[in-house]
Amino acid sequence: METRTTAVRGAAFATGLIIAAQFILQLDFSIVNVALPTIQRELGMAPAELQWIVTGYSLTFGSLLLAGGRLADLLGRRRLLVVGLVLFAVASLAAGLAQWPVMLIIARMVQGAAGAMVSPAALSLLTTGSPDGPARHRALSLWQAATASGATTGIIAGGLLTQYLGWRAIFLVNPPLIALMLAFVPRLPASAGEGRGRIDVRGATLVTGAIAALIYGLTQGQQHGFTSPGSLAALVAAGLLALLFVYTERTVAAPMLPPSLLSDGTRRTAVAVMLLVGAVLSGYVYFVSLYLQHVHRFSPVEAGLALLPATLTVVLTSTLGTRRLLSRFSVKQVLLAGLTCMTLGQLWLSRITESSGYPAAVLPGIVLTALSIGVTLPTASIAITSGVHGRDQGIAGAMFTTGQQTGAAVGLAILATAAAARSAHASGALVPGYRLSYLIGAGMAVLAIVLAATGIRSGTRRRDKGASAGAEVMSTRAETALDPDAP
Repeated sequence: METRTTAVRGAAFATGLIIAAQFILQLDFSIVNVALPTIQRELGMAPAELQWIVTGYSLTFGSLLLAGGRLADLLGRRRLLVVGLVLFAVASLAAGLAQWPVMLIIARMVQGAAGAMVSPAALSLLTTGSPDGPARHRALSLWQAATASGATTGIIAGGLLTQYLGWRAIFLVNPPLIALMLAFVPRLPASAGEGRGRIDVRGATLVTGAIAALIYGLTQGQQHGFTSPGSLAALVAAGLLALLFVYTERTVAAPMLPPSLLSDGTRRTAVAVMLLVGAVLSGYVYFVSLYLQHVHRFSPVEAGLALLPATLTVVLTSTLGTRRLLSRFSVKQVLLAGLTCMTLGQLWLSRITESSGYPAAVLPGIVLTALSIGVTLPTASIAITSGVHGRDQGIAGAMFTTGQQTGAAVGLAILATAAAARSAHASGALVPGYRLSYLIGAGMAVLAIVLAATGIRSGTRRRDKGASAGAEVMSTRAETALDPDAP
């Protein structure tokens, strides 16, 4: 009995620590946005330099996720988690003490690179510590709850810290939090992260370069037009590097993306769905924030508080609802329900007008979309990571996160460009552009429904039920550790 109690506490502690790491990553991803005007004024940054505070982080984070996931599998997950957290703390300190724009931009890029180590290592620690079944459903739901709450907390905390302590506080808050986490990392299971094998350096370089070129090309296209030399050159380079990566993976003995991961039709479809979902969600938050601040004159903090109901919906849905749905229905059925809800949320938001009030026009739309996030993201992560060997959980988790991040970059570029063109056609009126962005988002959600309906097996849940008896016992223990209502 004592051994079981110790195991239960260990599982709960490990999950809490891993979730805290994800929370900090998401917090830092959004916390900087509110402080940008203050940073620009105090450091004397040009607009072209200012956007690299956000773009630099996104560029390194999104492009290095797959490489980080593979390194976690091969070098050890706990080890890479520690390295990533230390590097993130050092980069945060450098950003908080930055005296020149270039110093801040480089620090943000290093933060992104560190985050690309932490995120897949943490997610693979979570999935390897939770066998297929209820325990993993619960753990991944908590992961998504931390993602949503971290993002919204960042918006609110960024406004408060910038207003009362200055913009440097948004970075300097990270090192003490990470130091506290590092003190408890040795208590993570020693068996987590015993990866062995060779690193496919060529494949990692090619895929990182392809994703980085894609994100850079889309960013330049959004700002300067997709026919600008910089955007065209980057997008062409992204395509060529992607083709070289596919060819290389077919010829090497130990590819970065194991063929077994890509041979599963459900997994491939789930990654494609994540690309579309990431595209929808990037525009959903972006345009709601702009609408509230530019049309209704909300302050940044007020806009963050206006998004709080959506965050609470994601947290409650993912932690209390989704795992119960998955215990009754298949992954395909739950995913389709979540995507349908996303479509309805985007259609509701597409009805906003200049005179629309927040309670009637915005709140129902963001709650519907948030409800879909709480259902869709944990379910898609289960579809991607279920049935994957422990040695490949890092790269499988990175596939999920990369799909979401790449989709966000592509989606925001498409939606922002379409919204700007529509607003220009409407004599500069902002709302018609916002409405169009949500209609396009609804179309993306419908496409995701079609992909999920045709590409995901109806019996995906039965794979979870086919776990061994030993895994079932582990699942029960982990579920007990994670469920506050358990006896």
